[in-house]
Amino acid sequence: MKRKLLIASMLALVLASLALLAGALTRSGGAQVAYPVPHPTVSDYEQVSKSETPPTQAQCASAGRRCFAPQAIRVSYNLLPLYAGGKDGTGRTIAIVDSYGSDTMAHDLHVFNQQFGLAPMCGEEGVTCTPGMPKFSELTLQGSPATKAPPSNSNGTGQEDKSAWALEVALDVETSHAIAPGANILLVHTPTAETLGVQGFPQMMAAEKYVVDNHLADVISQSFASAEDAFGSTQSLENLRYAFKAAAANGVSVLGSSGDTGTANDRKSPVGKGGSTIPTPTVEWPASDPLVTGVGGTSLCTDPNNTTTRTVDSVSPPVQCQGAFAGQAEVVWSRPAAGVATGGGFSHVFSRPDYQNLLPAGSTAIPSTARGVPDIGLQANSRTGALVYITLPPDGNSGLFCGTAPCSTGWYDIGGTSLSAPQWAGLVAIAAQIAGHGLGLINPLLYDLAFDPAIYADDFFDVTVGDNHVEGDSGFYSASPGWDPTTGLGTPNAANLLPDLAAAANS
Repeated sequence: MKRKLLIASMLALVLASLALLAGALTRSGGAQVAYPVPHPTVSDYEQVSKSETPPTQAQCASAGRRCFAPQAIRVSYNLLPLYAGGKDGTGRTIAIVDSYGSDTMAHDLHVFNQQFGLAPMCGEEGVTCTPGMPKFSELTLQGSPATKAPPSNSNGTGQEDKSAWALEVALDVETSHAIAPGANILLVHTPTAETLGVQGFPQMMAAEKYVVDNHLADVISQSFASAEDAFGSTQSLENLRYAFKAAAANGVSVLGSSGDTGTANDRKSPVGKGGSTIPTPTVEWPASDPLVTGVGGTSLCTDPNNTTTRTVDSVSPPVQCQGAFAGQAEVVWSRPAAGVATGGGFSHVFSRPDYQNLLPAGSTAIPSTARGVPDIGLQANSRTGALVYITLPPDGNSGLFCGTAPCSTGWYDIGGTSLSAPQWAGLVAIAAQIAGHGLGLINPLLYDLAFDPAIYADDFFDVTVGDNHVEGDSGFYSASPGWDPTTGLGTPNAANLLPDLAAAANS
């Protein structure tokens, strides 16, 4: 009976999605609405070990990087006092939404947890489930292709995109678990349909609505994006927002990566296949949506070997943590020559929401006509990135390149604001555990807390140096005290911010 109900519910979802597409694909006169392709916001990854053993800092340094294991990340954002009090996300669920999924996620999660001594999850490979254990599960909507090459005569998406999404999936699942080891993780994946000019966003939004309607998660992490200006019209973007409206009404928090190319974005990705660069500074959606918490990125210049105290390290690579930025624990993530930097700026679609009317002292001004992006930040520079383990099947290896050589199974040092968002999802899960319920849209709570100078000083690490310039952009933004269009309000001092966030949600 349960199986019949599940099949019936899945069929209903598919039919509802098709009905949505039929409505969204026509404007007055019946013209099609072509959506842009959602791209994973993983950036500048590099394979640093081909074994199951994580690389040493010496191996990472030889590649011009410092690599963060979970224990060092936790210390950098002051999570240890929360864990000591039993606050680790227990009882809450994080939904990770990605295209395609990864064939080997259950195995890769097991390797990750074993190597770093993290709590095992029911559902990972080789683990016997016990009462109270956090659960890893997957929800496959409308089918999910394997991470391998399509047939030679196929016109579908190639293996490069599927392998990139598999790397994104590993990053999202492993790092969110590292931050909230007691939380359940639901990996939701959909195929990127290529019918009638529709490119994946409708399927993802239908999946998120399904998660909300069926009360499957407390927080949703989105490590995908496209420039606002790449949508055919404001209405075509508006047609996709129904999942966020449902989330806000049902106490579900939604997070979105702000992007990895500064203010420089394309109308269609990649430019080499018919796209064009947008001539003005732009921001990416969903992070720009007022119902989503936009997450920007920093270079985390703390000691990756220190697992007890947040300590500045201005000696280890990369160069952005040295020289002019010496003495800073975090700076705005930007590598101009490489074309990567945290997304941020001002929306061309949404006006300033009420919660951005009052900002901390010294903040960059937000005009009334534009929503400011992002709201908060976290580590994103791959040169100060998190270690992630992934198994790439032989047929998928040629889809990812590390320099000029194909990547393979092993450990990667990874960045991008796709690293920032799932880790923030873990933080929100912990705050929801403290509150005893889902928090819903957290943006008004964050800005209310930050407006009080004493609370702001205690709850946030204010990032005040750096900018999101990339070569070839038409403008960029610099950090400032308080809120700015690179890292928002800053990064979390979790032991202080998360209890305050929970208390604000219950007040």
